[in-house]
Amino acid sequence: MRRLLYIAPVAAALMLSGCGEGIARHRIASALEAHGVREETARCMADHMVDRLSMAQLRKLEALRGHSSNPVEAVIALQSIDDPELVRVTVTAAGLCFSGQVGTR
Repeated sequence: MRRLLYIAPVAAALMLSGCGEGIARHRIASALEAHGVREETARCMADHMVDRLSMAQLRKLEALRGHSSNPVEAVIALQSIDDPELVRVTVTAAGLCFSGQVGTR
């Protein structure tokens, strides 16, 4: 319990410093790749999503990990989240990145 009290402020500081954003970007891209999205497209989507979603929203997405084995199931799982902005940002990222409208960093 004491360790948790010491770890929480450090984790919060890392997230605020941008380290959390880099970790989130990597985790999103890895999850997308695990579902068959090409590496370049997954990185593009992760860049778009991390810049537009809060850490709380990104955690909601992470909770869906393993709930889909194909794109249709992924969309159904995504729509089960009661967060229209999260759905909009994710679908927009997919559309832009799959179409090549935006590049990666």
